[in-house]
Amino acid sequence: MKKNITLLSLVLFLATGAFAQKKKKALAADSLKKVQVTPPKPSIKDKIKSSKKIDGLFAMYRDTVTGSLQMYVKKDQLGKDYIYQSFSMGGPTTLYLNQNMIRTTWLFYIQKSDDKIELLQRNTNFYYDKLNPVSKVANVDVSDAVFYSDKVAAQDSLGYLISVDGLFLGDKLDPVKPVFPPTLPPGAVFNLGSLNAFKSKYQKTRSFPGNTDVVVELAYDNPVPLNNGGKDITDARYVRVKMQHSFLEVPKNDFRPRRDDPRVGYFGAEVDNLTSISPTPYKDFISRWNLKKKDPSAALSEPVEPIVFWIENTTPLAYRPIIKEAGEKWNEAFEKAGFKNAVVMKEMSDTATWDPADIAYNVIRWVSSAYPSYGAIGPSFYNPLTGQILGADITVEWRSGAGTVVTDDLFNGGNAVLKLPWENPIEAVSSKSGHIHGLDKNHMASCALAQELSMQYQTGLTAIEALDADVPEAKRAETVREMHKQFLYYLIMHEMGHTLGLNHNMKASQMLSPAQMNDIALTRKIGLQGSVMDYPAINVSSDRSKQGDYYTTKAGPYDLWAIEYGYTPFSESEEEAGLNKILSRSTDPQLAFGNDADDMRSPGAGIDPRVNVNDHTNDMMAYGEDRFKLVNTMIIKLKSRFSKTGQSYQELRQRYLQLNGQRASMAAAISRFVGGVYVDRSFVGQKTTVAPFTPVPVEYQKKAMALLGKYVFAPNAFDADSPLFPYLQIQRRGFGFFGTNEDFKPQNTFMGIQLSTLAQILHPNTLTRINNSGLYGNAYSVASVMSDLANDIFAADLKSNVNLLRQNLQTEFVKASTSIVSAPGGYDNASKAAALYTLKKIKTQLGGAVSTNEQTKAHRTNLTFLIDKALAVK
Repeated sequence: MKKNITLLSLVLFLATGAFAQKKKKALAADSLKKVQVTPPKPSIKDKIKSSKKIDGLFAMYRDTVTGSLQMYVKKDQLGKDYIYQSFSMGGPTTLYLNQNMIRTTWLFYIQKSDDKIELLQRNTNFYYDKLNPVSKVANVDVSDAVFYSDKVAAQDSLGYLISVDGLFLGDKLDPVKPVFPPTLPPGAVFNLGSLNAFKSKYQKTRSFPGNTDVVVELAYDNPVPLNNGGKDITDARYVRVKMQHSFLEVPKNDFRPRRDDPRVGYFGAEVDNLTSISPTPYKDFISRWNLKKKDPSAALSEPVEPIVFWIENTTPLAYRPIIKEAGEKWNEAFEKAGFKNAVVMKEMSDTATWDPADIAYNVIRWVSSAYPSYGAIGPSFYNPLTGQILGADITVEWRSGAGTVVTDDLFNGGNAVLKLPWENPIEAVSSKSGHIHGLDKNHMASCALAQELSMQYQTGLTAIEALDADVPEAKRAETVREMHKQFLYYLIMHEMGHTLGLNHNMKASQMLSPAQMNDIALTRKIGLQGSVMDYPAINVSSDRSKQGDYYTTKAGPYDLWAIEYGYTPFSESEEEAGLNKILSRSTDPQLAFGNDADDMRSPGAGIDPRVNVNDHTNDMMAYGEDRFKLVNTMIIKLKSRFSKTGQSYQELRQRYLQLNGQRASMAAAISRFVGGVYVDRSFVGQKTTVAPFTPVPVEYQKKAMALLGKYVFAPNAFDADSPLFPYLQIQRRGFGFFGTNEDFKPQNTFMGIQLSTLAQILHPNTLTRINNSGLYGNAYSVASVMSDLANDIFAADLKSNVNLLRQNLQTEFVKASTSIVSAPGGYDNASKAAALYTLKKIKTQLGGAVSTNEQTKAHRTNLTFLIDKALAVK
């Protein structure tokens, strides 16, 4: 009993001690709490006390001490759609970072996630009909991209403040640095290096009710550059790029998307309808301005808000009236859509206080870059949800606008390497031109009209100087002024066409016959071609007494029709019938359309030879032969006209190179008819007498081959040129030709023309198409094509010595044929058989050939060796 009492006492003692200890700890904790009071969270006022507020769509706070930037997001802005638009404002032009270049457009929204604010890019590629139950799982497999996230720095009852230095001074938005293919040799292209956020800074921040713009200077470091760039790069180790990032409010209006159609060419968006079982489940729409009639009941009415373009004060004074007239010429097309004075052209004064970079203004500006990546460009950007164009700019390079040669590299007889399809036929078939990611984001990055137009313009100047020598100088000067005016008209109208939503129409130059081209009564009524959206050859008449317009000076029939389709206002219930009525006229030859997706400027690309650049008329054989003769006539007169006292031979060289450019263009255009297939995009039920695919008639293909044989492959094709070769000297500048030797290299020049022609005809795509089209009407087999080629390349000098140009041509043709025979893929069986058969015929012919000089004997011995080697492999 006593023992139990003792144990009980001990337990009570221990319990009392534990309770006392616990109480002591609790009291201590309470004291500590009283001492360590949790500090209050910083308020927005605290966070912005050293900042300047820029109020607008998104309120921005720029710290006046550190330069950092914060953005205030209102709670009612969460979940709403906004548009992001980027512009390059200056950087290496070889990377397409030209001033005010419109780049990337996409939709984004903002959301709060726990203690963070996230910015997400929305996927707009798909459409779901809300009346279809399937729409309940819209985008179930598509995740929106979180391109920026940061903790809330401070908040109040209305919104949240976040730091955006990581957003704007980084590469989260539009990454400036392009991604180069891994196959590209190191140093082949100028490389910016790595982004240095510490050295990057804000240049300007603007915010308005409808948009917020942040202009930044991004610094890039490349400690060991393998390519130092051009003269525009001060130091390749340290390069700055200016970018403008704009956040725009999505327009709140009743603008309705207008559907795209393959018979007319607009830029726009491809949207897949995932609730449709149609064979064409597309909800594609075009890009266009939001034009509304002031008087909806009038057949012709002024718009509520016209399309206004400002001619920037950088534009040469003499050009401003021409540019104004050119822009206003689009009003003829808009009248077809029911609008009067839809396009308004204004001039920016030298005292203007507004910034041309402000997206509220559509500007035509003039710049002068060291290495322009384009001659002129006219991009626009639009609402990704509807296609409503929100802004546009046109930039013209000074040298291109003046019609001056931008480069001396083309056809210069230098060391340029032509990529030949038979050397890697699998790559030739599968390659899609190897675009560098980051250089081709914008649909206009590939518009090279101004360069092409300038090259053509130089041909016109050469023709006037060389062929109009007997015309009084004042008269010639007047002709040049008029030609340049027409050149500017075309340049501005073309680029403005892009800003109106139109893409290229490389088929438009087929509208007139050769006999109609210089009929001014006709061309000034309907134009020289169906559209100003083509890349035409300049119209130079070989009969100088009958010279008409050099360029078209008005919107063509296709342009009027395309604007009618894009801009005619319809009620929602009448729109489909109204559009179909307009589209029913697509079979009119004057409304022919084919864009860059169809054109054949690259070997093996496209199938319709009428969709091409630097061509003209509906008879390319007649036009091409006339141009070849014209060039040969001009070449013999070059030295007397362009060797000027007190000057170097630089101008003579340039004029000569331009004329070789004409030869190359004509050879390219003519060669596309060999194995070509005419394309018709009429819909079922339209009035047309042709099938969607019709092979070029065999007689016309053979005519094309005969012209190439005469003006490109023949032994005497370039005889007119040889007296010029000793005088084609480039003007020396320091050590400009160091390592390359300054002598002119005519065999390279001519081999370039000949090989590019062979590259088209012997491309695996072309030969395979010839075989396939033989199953639906083509009567010109690959074996016949190669036999005719071999005859053009070998027959004329089998009984005589072979000159250097023909030696090169014959060797390259044999090498091409042997490569086709041994190619592991790319070429089909019939093409391989034709190549083998052709080689055996050539070997037989060489056995009976006559050679009287050592070089010809050596050449033919080499040909026999190459053929035997190929046959041995087989």
